[in-house]
Amino acid sequence: MRPSSLVPALLCAAAVLAPLSSRAEEKEAEEKEAEKKHPALKLEVGGYADLQFAYYNHGLNQNREGGAQRDSRLTFDTTRLVLELEAGLPEYGLEAEMEVEFEHGGTGSAMELEYEEFGEFEQEVEKGGEVLIEELYLKKEFGERFSLSLGRFYVAVGTLSAYYRPTQYLGTIRSEAETLIIPNTWDEMGLQGQAKLGGLQLTAQVVNGLDSTSFSSQRWVAEGHQRRFDLVRATDLAAVLRADVTRFEGLVFGASGYYGDSTRNRPKPDLVKACEAEDDREVAPCGYVSAPLLLLDAHLSLERGPWRAKALALWGYLQNAGAISARNARLSNLLNVPRSPVAEHALALWAELGFDVAPRLSLGEDHRLEPYVRFDYADSMLHPRSELFDNARFARSIYTVGAAYTLAGVAFAKLDFSHRRLGDSSRFRPENTVRLSTGFSY
Repeated sequence: MRPSSLVPALLCAAAVLAPLSSRAEEKEAEEKEAEKKHPALKLEVGGYADLQFAYYNHGLNQNREGGAQRDSRLTFDTTRLVLELEAGLPEYGLEAEMEVEFEHGGTGSAMELEYEEFGEFEQEVEKGGEVLIEELYLKKEFGERFSLSLGRFYVAVGTLSAYYRPTQYLGTIRSEAETLIIPNTWDEMGLQGQAKLGGLQLTAQVVNGLDSTSFSSQRWVAEGHQRRFDLVRATDLAAVLRADVTRFEGLVFGASGYYGDSTRNRPKPDLVKACEAEDDREVAPCGYVSAPLLLLDAHLSLERGPWRAKALALWGYLQNAGAISARNARLSNLLNVPRSPVAEHALALWAELGFDVAPRLSLGEDHRLEPYVRFDYADSMLHPRSELFDNARFARSIYTVGAAYTLAGVAFAKLDFSHRRLGDSSRFRPENTVRLSTGFSY
C-alpha cells in the first residue's frame, strides 16, 4: 500500500475505534461508581466432618455395683458434619458468621435406655440426630484491636471454645473430662466484646444462663444447655471473662471465669422461696431460690515445631445444689431429665501431648504423623454435702495412647486405645475402648 493511501485508512480506523474506546471508558467508570455504592462482599466457606468406629469391652450400664459388665461390642457413628459460612463487608468492619452442625446423621427420633434413671426407656427426638445452629452472629470491628459481636457464639470457657475442630486436638474424641462437666462446644446467645492489647487477648461476654432441671450426678451441669424448647430463657444471665496470652510464638495460655444463676431459666417457675405472704398475682411473691454457678479454668495450647500439646484445669461451684436436687427429683418423666442429685463442686483435668514423626520417616511437609498420650480426669461429685452419698463411680480417670495422621491440614485419621477407671479400681471394673476416627477439615 502506498503511503498516500495509508493515511486515509488510519484516519478511518481511528474514527471507527474512537466511539468504542469512549464506551469502554464509560463502562469502567460505571463499574467503579457501582463499587462505591455496593462495597465488595467477602465470602468464605468452611466446615469439617468426623466419622467414628469404636470397640468396647464393657456393657453400657456403668451404674451396677461393680461397674459395667464384661461385653464385646462395636458402634459406628456419623458423629458430626459442620458447615460454616462467613460473610463480611471489610470496608465497614462488618462480619457475619454462621455454623450449622448435623450430629449423628441428621434428625429423627430414637429410644434411649437411661441407666441413671433406673434403666428407664426414654423417647428423645434429639438423640436420633440433631441439626444445630451453633454460631450465628454479627460482628463489628473497631480498628484492628476491638470488636463487638451480637448473636449466638461459643462461651469462652475451657479449651473447646477455641479448639473444637478434629484437626485441632489429637484424640479421636473431644476431651471427656471437659464434656462430662460442662456442655460440649458450649454456645449461647448474647453480647461479646473482644480486645487485642499487644500479646494479650481479652474476651467479655453476657449470655443466657443454664437450665438447672438437667443438672445431674453423672454429668454435673453439662446437660443444662438449653436445647429442649423453642425459646431460650434468659431471665437469669451469666457473665464470662477470659484472658489469653498470645505473645509467644506457638504458645497460648490463660484463664477464664463464668458466673450466672440457673433458677429462673427452668421451664416452670418451680424453685421459689416459701413464705406466708402468698399473692396469687405474683409468680414468686417472696422471690426465687438463688442457685448461681461459678466456673474457673486455666488452659494452655502449644504448637511449636514437632510438638503439640493442650491442657486444662477446670473447677466449678454450684450454690444451693441441695435445693435443686430436691426439686428435680419431683420433675415429670415427660421432661426427659436425669432427676439424680447434683453436687456443689466438680473438677475436670485433662492434657494431651503429641510429637510429629513424619520428618523422621522422610514424609513430605504435607504429612503429620503424631503419636500421642492423653489423660482425662473428671469428678462430678467432688466433696459433696454431708447428706449426699459420695459415689466414687463419678470420679473417672481415662488414660489414652494413640496416633493421629493429618494430610495437608485437611484430611485426618486417628486411632487410639483408652483405659477408663471409675473411682476405686478395686471396686469397679475398668473399661477399655479402641476408637478409629476419620474425616476432614477445610
